Amino acid sequence: MNHPTYVQDYNAIVEVLNQYSEGGKQAKSSIMKPAFNELATIFGVDADNKLTGGPIEGLFEIIDSAFSPSPNAQAAIARIDIVGTAASARVDTNDISGFCFTDFFNLLKVDGKWTVVSKIYHTHPSA
Repeated sequence: MNHPTYVQDYNAIVEVLNQYSEGGKQAKSSIMKPAFNELATIFGVDADNKLTGGPIEGLFEIIDSAFSPSPNAQAAIARIDIVGTAASARVDTNDISGFCFTDFFNLLKVDGKWTVVSKIYHTHPSA
């Protein structure tokens, strides 16, 4: 094989995304923090259809204060797209603290390590 496949990068990104999911499931930001670059951002649209978000610390504060452990939560990595040192991923999560989310992550490989640099999300309406 002349060019190595991206399997190692793919598996490393899966590990990063699993840290995020597990932190949400346990309602502990300390578990998900290593998945994110310290300069990462988070954005979404609130119930009034207004843009909300900013530094990733806002996510950590909400996870620790407003979320509760969700042992039955399920997350699925719907896709990962990798080009060199850049990647994007989609994760769908059901029943996390009573919510269902679709998250879109942008990742960069910095100093040989994949890290989330931005997250945007959609909160699905309750049925």
